[in-house]
Amino acid sequence: VMDYGAKQNILRCLAERDCYLKVFPMQASMADIKAFQPDGIMLSNGPGDPGVMKKETEVVKQIVDSGIPVFGICLGHQLLAQSQGISTYKMHIGHRGINQPVKNLISGKSEITSQNHGFTVSEKDIAGNKNIEITHVNLNDQTIEGIRLKDRNVFSVQYHPEANPGPYDARYLFDEFIAHMRK
Repeated sequence: VMDYGAKQNILRCLAERDCYLKVFPMQASMADIKAFQPDGIMLSNGPGDPGVMKKETEVVKQIVDSGIPVFGICLGHQLLAQSQGISTYKMHIGHRGINQPVKNLISGKSEITSQNHGFTVSEKDIAGNKNIEITHVNLNDQTIEGIRLKDRNVFSVQYHPEANPGPYDARYLFDEFIAHMRK
Protein backbone atom coordinates (compact mmCIF):
# COMPACT_ATOMS: atom_id res chain seq x y z
CA VAL A 1 0.00 0.00 0.00
CA MET A 2 1.43 3.35 -1.03
CA ASP A 3 0.46 5.67 1.82
CA TYR A 4 -0.48 9.13 0.61
CA GLY A 5 -2.80 9.49 3.62
CA ALA A 6 -4.42 6.05 3.60
CA LYS A 7 -7.59 5.42 5.54
CA GLN A 8 -7.41 2.54 8.02
CA ASN A 9 -10.41 0.92 6.37
CA ILE A 10 -8.52 0.43 3.09
CA LEU A 11 -6.13 -1.78 5.05
CA ARG A 12 -9.05 -3.58 6.70
CA CYS A 13 -10.76 -4.21 3.35
CA LEU A 14 -7.58 -5.75 1.97
CA ALA A 15 -6.83 -7.76 5.13
CA GLU A 16 -10.41 -9.14 5.10
CA ARG A 17 -9.53 -10.57 1.70
CA ASP A 18 -6.47 -12.36 3.11
CA CYS A 19 -3.90 -9.85 1.86
CA TYR A 20 -0.60 -9.61 3.68
CA LEU A 21 0.10 -5.88 3.75
CA LYS A 22 3.11 -3.65 3.84
CA VAL A 23 2.48 0.08 4.00
CA PHE A 24 5.09 2.16 2.19
CA PRO A 25 5.61 5.86 2.91
CA MET A 26 4.86 8.15 0.00
CA GLN A 27 8.61 8.77 -0.46
CA ALA A 28 9.33 5.07 -1.08
CA SER A 29 11.31 4.27 -4.21
CA MET A 30 10.55 1.56 -6.74
CA ALA A 31 13.58 -0.32 -5.39
CA ASP A 32 12.00 -0.33 -1.91
CA ILE A 33 8.74 -1.64 -3.34
CA LYS A 34 10.37 -4.32 -5.52
CA ALA A 35 12.35 -5.61 -2.54
CA PHE A 36 9.03 -6.58 -0.92
CA GLN A 37 7.98 -8.49 -4.08
CA PRO A 38 4.30 -7.45 -3.95
CA ASP A 39 1.54 -9.25 -5.83
CA GLY A 40 -0.29 -5.94 -6.18
CA ILE A 41 -0.04 -2.31 -5.18
CA MET A 42 -2.77 -0.12 -3.71
CA LEU A 43 -2.37 3.61 -4.34
CA SER A 44 -4.16 5.16 -1.38
CA ASN A 45 -6.26 8.22 -0.97
CA GLY A 46 -4.84 11.33 0.63
CA PRO A 47 -5.10 15.09 0.76
CA GLY A 48 -3.60 17.64 -1.54
CA ASP A 49 -3.02 18.78 -5.07
CA PRO A 50 -1.81 15.88 -7.23
CA GLY A 51 -0.30 18.36 -9.70
CA VAL A 52 2.55 19.18 -7.34
CA MET A 53 3.39 15.54 -6.59
CA LYS A 54 5.94 15.03 -9.38
CA LYS A 55 8.17 12.50 -7.57
CA GLU A 56 5.19 10.41 -6.46
CA THR A 57 3.77 10.46 -9.99
CA GLU A 58 7.10 9.20 -11.36
CA VAL A 59 7.16 6.31 -8.87
CA VAL A 60 3.57 5.43 -9.85
CA LYS A 61 4.68 5.39 -13.51
CA GLN A 62 7.46 2.95 -12.58
CA ILE A 63 4.96 0.81 -10.66
CA VAL A 64 2.62 0.67 -13.68
CA ASP A 65 5.53 -0.09 -16.02
CA SER A 66 6.60 -2.99 -13.76
CA GLY A 67 3.48 -4.96 -14.68
CA ILE A 68 2.36 -5.36 -11.05
CA PRO A 69 -1.45 -5.07 -10.66
CA VAL A 70 -2.49 -1.65 -9.33
CA PHE A 71 -5.65 -0.28 -7.70
CA GLY A 72 -5.85 3.46 -6.98
CA ILE A 73 -8.34 5.30 -4.79
CA CYS A 74 -8.98 9.07 -4.86
CA LEU A 75 -5.53 10.74 -4.79
CA GLY A 76 -4.12 7.39 -5.96
CA HIS A 77 -6.52 7.61 -8.93
CA GLN A 78 -5.25 11.08 -9.77
CA LEU A 79 -1.58 10.06 -9.47
CA LEU A 80 -2.23 7.04 -11.68
CA ALA A 81 -3.83 9.26 -14.31
CA GLN A 82 -0.91 11.70 -14.18
CA SER A 83 1.55 8.83 -14.56
CA GLN A 84 -0.16 8.09 -17.89
CA GLY A 85 0.03 11.67 -19.17
CA ILE A 86 -3.47 12.67 -18.02
CA SER A 87 -3.62 16.06 -16.33
CA THR A 88 -5.61 16.91 -13.23
CA TYR A 89 -7.37 20.14 -12.37
CA LYS A 90 -9.06 21.82 -9.43
CA MET A 91 -12.83 21.55 -9.60
CA HIS A 92 -15.03 24.63 -9.17
CA ILE A 93 -17.14 22.65 -6.72
CA GLY A 94 -15.63 19.43 -5.37
CA HIS A 95 -17.48 16.25 -4.52
CA ARG A 96 -18.24 15.87 -0.81
CA GLY A 97 -20.44 13.46 1.12
CA ILE A 98 -21.81 9.93 1.10
CA ASN A 99 -24.44 10.43 -1.55
CA GLN A 100 -22.56 10.88 -4.82
CA PRO A 101 -24.19 8.88 -7.65
CA VAL A 102 -21.73 7.15 -9.98
CA LYS A 103 -22.43 5.02 -13.04
CA ASN A 104 -20.26 1.99 -13.70
CA LEU A 105 -19.94 2.04 -17.50
CA ILE A 106 -18.81 -1.60 -17.59
CA SER A 107 -21.78 -3.10 -15.72
CA GLY A 108 -24.30 -0.34 -16.47
CA LYS A 109 -25.20 -0.18 -12.77
CA SER A 110 -25.32 2.94 -10.63
CA GLU A 111 -23.61 3.15 -7.26
CA ILE A 112 -24.00 5.53 -4.34
CA THR A 113 -20.49 6.54 -3.30
CA SER A 114 -18.64 8.42 -0.60
CA GLN A 115 -16.41 11.21 -1.88
CA ASN A 116 -14.20 13.98 -0.56
CA HIS A 117 -12.10 15.58 -3.29
CA GLY A 118 -11.57 18.90 -5.02
CA PHE A 119 -9.45 17.72 -7.97
CA THR A 120 -10.33 15.51 -10.92
CA VAL A 121 -8.76 14.11 -14.08
CA SER A 122 -9.08 15.60 -17.55
CA GLU A 123 -11.63 13.92 -19.80
CA LYS A 124 -10.03 15.68 -22.78
CA ASP A 125 -6.63 14.14 -22.04
CA ILE A 126 -8.20 10.68 -21.61
CA ALA A 127 -9.91 11.02 -25.00
CA GLY A 128 -6.44 11.41 -26.53
CA ASN A 129 -5.02 8.31 -24.82
CA LYS A 130 -6.04 5.09 -26.57
CA ASN A 131 -4.76 2.92 -23.69
CA ILE A 132 -7.14 4.32 -21.07
CA GLU A 133 -10.79 3.37 -20.73
CA ILE A 134 -13.23 5.41 -18.65
CA THR A 135 -15.03 2.97 -16.34
CA HIS A 136 -17.07 5.24 -14.07
CA VAL A 137 -18.67 8.71 -14.36
CA ASN A 138 -20.35 10.98 -11.84
CA LEU A 139 -24.05 11.21 -12.63
CA ASN A 140 -24.33 14.77 -11.27
CA ASP A 141 -21.67 16.46 -13.40
CA GLN A 142 -20.28 13.73 -15.72
CA THR A 143 -16.73 14.03 -14.34
CA ILE A 144 -14.47 10.98 -14.55
CA GLU A 145 -14.82 8.68 -11.53
CA GLY A 146 -12.87 5.64 -12.73
CA ILE A 147 -10.36 4.49 -15.33
CA ARG A 148 -8.49 1.36 -16.31
CA LEU A 149 -5.54 0.67 -18.55
CA LYS A 150 -6.39 -1.57 -21.48
CA ASP A 151 -3.02 -3.35 -21.59
CA ARG A 152 -2.46 -4.00 -17.86
CA ASN A 153 -4.24 -5.00 -14.66
CA VAL A 154 -4.38 -1.40 -13.50
CA PHE A 155 -7.49 0.53 -12.50
CA SER A 156 -8.60 3.32 -10.18
CA VAL A 157 -11.61 5.20 -8.88
CA GLN A 158 -12.03 8.76 -7.67
CA TYR A 159 -14.36 7.84 -4.82
CA HIS A 160 -13.99 5.77 -1.62
CA PRO A 161 -15.10 2.12 -1.93
CA GLU A 162 -13.72 1.54 1.58
CA ALA A 163 -16.07 4.13 3.15
CA ASN A 164 -17.03 3.22 6.68
CA PRO A 165 -19.77 3.37 7.67
CA GLY A 166 -20.95 2.84 4.09
CA PRO A 167 -22.11 3.17 1.50
CA TYR A 168 -20.97 -0.31 0.53
CA ASP A 169 -22.00 -0.30 -3.16
CA ALA A 170 -18.41 -0.25 -4.41
CA ARG A 171 -16.72 -2.81 -2.13
CA TYR A 172 -16.66 -5.21 -5.12
CA LEU A 173 -13.67 -3.21 -6.40
CA PHE A 174 -11.46 -4.80 -3.74
CA ASP A 175 -12.55 -8.22 -5.02
CA GLU A 176 -11.63 -7.18 -8.58
CA PHE A 177 -8.19 -6.11 -7.36
CA ILE A 178 -7.68 -9.48 -5.65
CA ALA A 179 -8.71 -11.25 -8.89
CA HIS A 180 -6.11 -9.21 -10.81
CA MET A 181 -3.39 -10.25 -8.35
CA ARG A 182 -4.38 -13.92 -8.67
CA LYS A 183 -3.96 -13.78 -12.46
